[in-house]
Amino acid sequence: MQPPFQNDDLDLEAAIASARPQLVELLSHRPEWLLTTSQRFLPGMALNGLDGITDHREKVSVLLDLLEKAGPATWQQFAQYLCMECDLPLDLEILLISSAGEGNLSQKQEACTDVSARSPVLKGFACRRHRCSSVSDKDVKQQRLDPAEEYRHLLIDSIRQRYGSRRAAGAAAQEQMQPLAFNQAFVNLVIRQSKASRLKERTDKRREDVADAPELEECADTAVKVSDLFRNVVPLGMTKVIFLFGKPGAGKTMLTHRICQKWAEGVLPQFLFAFLFEFRQLNLLKRKLTLKELLFDLFLQPEDSPDAVFQYLLENAWHILIIFDGLDEFAANMDVSSSSKGGPTSHMSVSELFADLCHGKLLPGCTVLVTSRPKRVPDFLLNTVDLLAEIWGFDHKKVVEYVSHYFHQNSFKEQAIAYLKNNTKLLSMCLIPALCYVVCICLEYLLLKHQMSVELPQTMTEFYIKMLLIFINKQQGEHAGGKETQLNCNKEAILGLCDLALKGLEDKKLVFYVGDIPEHVKEFASLHGLLTVFEVKSSGTRPEAGYAFVHLSLQEFFAALCLMVSKRVDKNYLKKKFSLKSRWTLKNEAKTEFMESFHIFLAGLSSKECRTFLMLLAEQDEAWVQDKQDAILQSLKKLAATHLTGPKVIELCHCTFETQDLKVAQHIGSLLNFKYTFKNFRLTPLDMSALVFVINSGQDLTHLDFAGCLMDIDCLEVLASCKNVEHLSFRSRRCGDDFAAALSKSLQGMGSLKKLELTGGSITAEGMTNLVQASSQCLQLEEINLQDNQIRDPEVKSVMDLFSRMEKLKKIDLSNNDLSLNAVLILAKEVITCQNATELRVRKDTVIIYFSGLSGKVPRSLDLRREENKEHVIPTRHVKLCLQDRSLSSQHAKEIVAILQSCPCLSEVDLSGNKLGDEGCSCLLESLPWISFSKQLDLSQNHLSVNGICSLLKSVNTCQKMMEVQVSLCRETAVLRFTEDRKFASLPPREEPVFSTDDQQYGEENQTPTAPQKLRLTDSRFQASDLEKLCAVLKECSSISELDLSNNYLGDEGLLQLFQFLPNLKMLSSLKLNDNQISLSSVFFLAQFFSTLEHIKTMDLSLGHMQVVHLTFWERISLRDCRVGPEDVTRLCQILTQCPQLTEIELSGNSLSDQNIERLLSFLPYLCHLTLLSIRNNTFSPRCTVLLINSINLCERIRMVEVRSSENAFLHLGTSMRSQKTSCRLTDCAISQGQIDELCRVLEQHGWLAEVDLSRNQLGDEGLRCLLDHLHQVPITCSLNLSHNRISQDGVLHLINAFATCGNTTEVQVSLCSKATLIIKLTSRDDPRKILRLAECNFQPEHLEKLCLLLEKCTGLTEYISSNNNVTVQAAERLLHSLRKNLGPLKISIEEPWVCKESVTNLLELAVQACGNITEITIHKDKTLFQLGVRFPHCLEKVESVVSRLNLYKPGIKHACFYQRVCEKCAQLQELRWSHVELHNDEAEMLVRTLLPLPELKKFGLTSSSIMATGIDYLIMGLQNCQAIEELNLGHMKLSSATIPKLVLGLREMPSLKRLILNHNSIGNDGCSRLAEALRNMHYLEEINLSHNKIGDSGLINLAAVLLEVQNLKRIDLSGNSPSPAGGEKLMEALAYCKCIEELLLSRNGFGDRTAVKLALCLPYMTNLKILHLQNNNIGPAGGIELARALVACGLLEEISLSENDLGEGSIHALSEGLPCFEHLRKIDLKLCGITDDASKSLSHGFRQCPSMEEIILSWNALGDGGAQELASALPGMEKLKMLDLEKNRIGACGATKLAEELAKCPEIQFIRLWDNPVPKGLTENLTSQDPRLCFSFY
Repeated sequence: MQPPFQNDDLDLEAAIASARPQLVELLSHRPEWLLTTSQRFLPGMALNGLDGITDHREKVSVLLDLLEKAGPATWQQFAQYLCMECDLPLDLEILLISSAGEGNLSQKQEACTDVSARSPVLKGFACRRHRCSSVSDKDVKQQRLDPAEEYRHLLIDSIRQRYGSRRAAGAAAQEQMQPLAFNQAFVNLVIRQSKASRLKERTDKRREDVADAPELEECADTAVKVSDLFRNVVPLGMTKVIFLFGKPGAGKTMLTHRICQKWAEGVLPQFLFAFLFEFRQLNLLKRKLTLKELLFDLFLQPEDSPDAVFQYLLENAWHILIIFDGLDEFAANMDVSSSSKGGPTSHMSVSELFADLCHGKLLPGCTVLVTSRPKRVPDFLLNTVDLLAEIWGFDHKKVVEYVSHYFHQNSFKEQAIAYLKNNTKLLSMCLIPALCYVVCICLEYLLLKHQMSVELPQTMTEFYIKMLLIFINKQQGEHAGGKETQLNCNKEAILGLCDLALKGLEDKKLVFYVGDIPEHVKEFASLHGLLTVFEVKSSGTRPEAGYAFVHLSLQEFFAALCLMVSKRVDKNYLKKKFSLKSRWTLKNEAKTEFMESFHIFLAGLSSKECRTFLMLLAEQDEAWVQDKQDAILQSLKKLAATHLTGPKVIELCHCTFETQDLKVAQHIGSLLNFKYTFKNFRLTPLDMSALVFVINSGQDLTHLDFAGCLMDIDCLEVLASCKNVEHLSFRSRRCGDDFAAALSKSLQGMGSLKKLELTGGSITAEGMTNLVQASSQCLQLEEINLQDNQIRDPEVKSVMDLFSRMEKLKKIDLSNNDLSLNAVLILAKEVITCQNATELRVRKDTVIIYFSGLSGKVPRSLDLRREENKEHVIPTRHVKLCLQDRSLSSQHAKEIVAILQSCPCLSEVDLSGNKLGDEGCSCLLESLPWISFSKQLDLSQNHLSVNGICSLLKSVNTCQKMMEVQVSLCRETAVLRFTEDRKFASLPPREEPVFSTDDQQYGEENQTPTAPQKLRLTDSRFQASDLEKLCAVLKECSSISELDLSNNYLGDEGLLQLFQFLPNLKMLSSLKLNDNQISLSSVFFLAQFFSTLEHIKTMDLSLGHMQVVHLTFWERISLRDCRVGPEDVTRLCQILTQCPQLTEIELSGNSLSDQNIERLLSFLPYLCHLTLLSIRNNTFSPRCTVLLINSINLCERIRMVEVRSSENAFLHLGTSMRSQKTSCRLTDCAISQGQIDELCRVLEQHGWLAEVDLSRNQLGDEGLRCLLDHLHQVPITCSLNLSHNRISQDGVLHLINAFATCGNTTEVQVSLCSKATLIIKLTSRDDPRKILRLAECNFQPEHLEKLCLLLEKCTGLTEYISSNNNVTVQAAERLLHSLRKNLGPLKISIEEPWVCKESVTNLLELAVQACGNITEITIHKDKTLFQLGVRFPHCLEKVESVVSRLNLYKPGIKHACFYQRVCEKCAQLQELRWSHVELHNDEAEMLVRTLLPLPELKKFGLTSSSIMATGIDYLIMGLQNCQAIEELNLGHMKLSSATIPKLVLGLREMPSLKRLILNHNSIGNDGCSRLAEALRNMHYLEEINLSHNKIGDSGLINLAAVLLEVQNLKRIDLSGNSPSPAGGEKLMEALAYCKCIEELLLSRNGFGDRTAVKLALCLPYMTNLKILHLQNNNIGPAGGIELARALVACGLLEEISLSENDLGEGSIHALSEGLPCFEHLRKIDLKLCGITDDASKSLSHGFRQCPSMEEIILSWNALGDGGAQELASALPGMEKLKMLDLEKNRIGACGATKLAEELAKCPEIQFIRLWDNPVPKGLTENLTSQDPRLCFSFY
């Protein structure tokens, strides 16, 4: 292998290239002189043709090319002659001298004389040169050159001594003394040039983020030689900046030394001077310095005339090379502000000097080479880099070369090479030169000791430890003892070296002085080659000795080791130090420590393999070391759970690999499973090894995505061992055929790979074939994506043959590969013949092939029709073929037909977007009978004309399977849809034709059943004149069921002509003629037609902006946007009365006047079958509103009149006269006091009303008074809604007065907040209830006083509820005194903020202020609720006996009176419920001693409350006195299993207990088991609630065993526990014996399919079941189907919840089939069940047959417009439905509009939820304005 600097011709070439720009510029002014001179150096033939070149620069450039190509000798003679004859700039003359070789002045003169003698023409330019060139001038020039030339030679000698011959001469001696001296023969590194623009584009981004930025179109990086780095790429005089970056150990520093060495040997002639600075030494400078001091004091001082030398350097900067090594090691900040405004003599900081050199402000024109780890790039450098390259280190060949050099004197060289080649992981490590050296050291040592058996370490950390031990062993010798002894001997020095390393990193110090290092440490480190020594120059001072670790990574290793063995470092400090340092830090951040590999070494030291080493070094036991190691491993696990970018994921994988801990790797692999996305950064084989280690350690299959990542081919070899990759993706232009070939070799090792993507690459047909051949061996592969490559003409036949062998293949993507049309057609043929291919989708550049993915091989056949006679029938496959936008013309029609005919069953064929025209389409349509279609043929956008459409319509008769034709000339649509054979054959014939016909032979002539066909000929500009041609074709289409001629120009004439033709269409069921420019006269014609033809049952007419004419076979007429007068209304109604089956009339936007509406309403009694009259978008006057309400007195069938916003009115009519009450709703109609009298007179006439809704009007207090006066005079029974009518507090008080005095008012509900609710319930019958609800009325003290006076008169009150009415504690006491009752119970509820602030004692003091005997005390502080139940007997019971019985505890004198009062008032207490209270000691004691022992207490609840530390036990002990208790609720009380034994004691004293509620505690398995034993003897128990108690299998099984004996159990709630399917099955078996069970609540238990199946077997025994909750139980399709089928046995079910289970469509269909069995079902919850449109039809059909259904929840599913339309159609059939929840589905405009249409027919529905569906905002506002019951908002 040739080194980069050795060819003399290359030196000459470089020198010429450097001089050329100046030569062209200089000689372009004298082109003729150059031509004449060239004739003396070149043969005449070579100069022929130059006369035609007129441009001077071009001619000079050509002549110089000829001189250079003539050879080195010719060029040298020319250069010498030019230097002597011309007055050249000094720098150009030096370049020419160097290119002419080493010659003295006399030789140059002789050459000049020789040439001059031969030159007959030396005029002007040459003569001037002779006159100007005197000996004195040359002497001056020579004097100028002497100091600079001497300094140049001094530099060469110095650099040779530092990096060249001196080191080489002393290498043998040093090898014995310096084991780590890198004195091996230099092996060329792999360097790849990148685009500098990439860096410049990233100046505003963090490098860490840049790694994730997509740059997929970036050109591939190119391999370069070192010599290529210095080729001129910038104009002369401009500074050139070269930036080399590479990973730690890649060889950056060695490369800079090599460049300096080669320059000293004369290989880089363009540079006269070279300087090398190391940033780690520049860190030592604390003061500012000048450029001169930097060059001379810090590198080399001239021996003579330094000022002259410096001046020469300034004048000849383009000949200077300055190298800065290790930018990443620079400790100071380096940002844009570092660039100063000073000159060469200004004092600056190092960062300012560096910035100005790069900017060209200092030494403009010089070349600056910078090396760095890829982690810090300042802004100014990003913007000035001219050449960016990365040092990759070694490739496999260079590893072998390096190892050969290393072992060249050893007999086992070949053995060492073979060992590395056979170990992929070690080979990956060796790609980093520094690690390669370490590996060689260890390998050499082991081979010397164990020739036959070699076991090398597995990780980088272990290698460093091994290397340290080897160095110690080499120096100490075998006689010094074993590893433990040698470590003990050197322990102090090693620990000192560790401290030095860590302190250096923390202080950002990489160079140490003698005083920094203890003597014994320095002696040890120098002896073992761990530290290097060198001269350190601080400007103006004597050089000192500096020490540094031989490599920064070695310092990081010892620093990490220090943390692990130091007794001063605890776990917390260790965790703080361990973090993932990203490859990229902030652009100008200097605070980051020099710790590139530090965290990796820390992770490596936490491995078990390093434990013994650490124990010996730290002198600690294993537990101490393991404790530190565990801290690192825990930190590593936590990091995996954070958000990590691609580079950080790789670093984490490196750390994980270093631990070699499979459990840790498995844990981290599971957390990273969905984080393997890598974008735009380089990956090495070592990176890939670490990544594969983590992935293979995990249990889950994963997706690897490499986007724009640069990687070696060797990476793919490592990737081959990755077993857990399911999806592999590469996106990069760098991926070509070589990459595909390398990947092909790796695919077979990936046994789990299902999807392979190579996109955006440069793969050709050849690369694709190779890849497919390899992929065909991967039988598990399901998808291959090769889009956006360069596969233009693939070998289709062979490739498809390979695809056919891949059993599970589902998809091949070849999009954006510039496939030719011929290739596409060949591909179509092969797809047809490939038995496992199901679809070819081609559209422009998109080319995708789909396959069945079925297991088992299917034979291919070129002619499938020949397979018919074979014994084994191949299952029918349906092929979909899409060839869109591929410029197919009529010339291709026959070829397409042949392709289509070769397939036995085509599902869909899409040929849209081509150029077939009428001729091509006709050819195709003529062949339809011989082509097997099952779905559709799309010929859209193929330039069809009217004649083409006629040809298309003719095919309707020739192809009986055709189901629908959709054509539009304007939209260029032409689609034919077909029906499958089996469906077609099963279609029943229509029982009777739509139109009568005299053709008696129709049925006889058509024996073959004909499928109903739909023709949609819209947007085609058809006129009346075109109908004759169309009708001639349509006459033969007797089976048309739907005909759509919308958006044409037929007009009134065409409409009449068409209706004359209609009798020929015997199966027509729908006719659309929208937007055909008809007039009002046609409306009456159509209405008359509607009445005469009884089979036309729906007519939808609109003459608005969008005309609508739609006739169907239902019972509906719609007339929109038609301005009609009273006579027109009369005429229309007269016609409609002749339509006996008319059920619905819709009039919208017709501007009907009061007179028109009055006439319309007068006809209602004659429309006998009418069920709905809707008048929309029509402004009603107040008189008209009353007219509409009065219709209830005109037509007895009216069940509801609804008028909204004075614009929309709906009249719902029943089938019989008086089957039910009537409702009147007049909302937002501006009704005020003036209309009340007339309105009441109308309502009084009817009397039998269910509801009167006058909400959102303008009644005010006076209107309310007027209305109440009427109600008092004429008693009616109804619910009266007066909400939002501007009622004040005075109005409310007036209402309460009427409530107190009026006997027919049973309930009043008032709220004056934003809801503004006011509802009055009236009854004419005796009703004992009298309820008053007041909320947020903002009562003032004067109002409260009046309220109390009114309540004193209301002695029949049964319930008083007050919520947030400004009732203070004092006012509440006044209220309690006012509320009295003659006899019976009274419930008092007060909700006020002070309730939650008052203590329990204060609230009890308030309670005893109430009149009567207290039967209930409820305190819910979370709801600010204080509630009392009071009973008023005939006379007060004497309670002395009760008091004496309860007086077991005598309280103090202070509280004696209060306790006595509580005992008296609560002697009949039956219910005690407290929630969210805080019980103090005295309150808890009173509860236990006084309240709980009350003899009639039946219900006790204490929930979510706090009690003293021992209070809960005290309370539970007190429960033993509750012998009459029937309900016990201790939910949310933090009860643990330890509390249960005491509770059990209390339960045994409750023989009458019926309901036990212990939800949301921590009872657990043990507590549940103990509780179960107590329940065994509770024979009256009806309810058990143990939800959310962390009960597992054992607790559940013990409970199940007891359930067998609890025969009266009606309700059980075990939701939110943690059993497994096994425990669930045991529970279900036990529940089968609970014959009385009515409510089964088992949500959020994760039971799964097994439990569901077991429950399905048990459900037939639960015949009384009414409520079943199974949400979020991991029930899948298997369990769901069985459960749905079994539910039909529970005929009494009222509520079903199966939400949050992935039931599958089969389960939904099974459930739908069973819904008709549930007569009592009120609510069904199927939220988050994955329901799609496919299941909606059967589900809607089932809902329609549930007569009691009130609430349906289908939110968070996948219902679209189709599903919404199905549900909407079912709504009118569900008479009791109140709420439909469709939130978070996929319902769009069509679905929402259909729901709104059908909602108008459903007055009982309260709202339909549609939040977060893709309905356009404008439409949602429109629909909501039409019907507020449509809720699109979240709340």
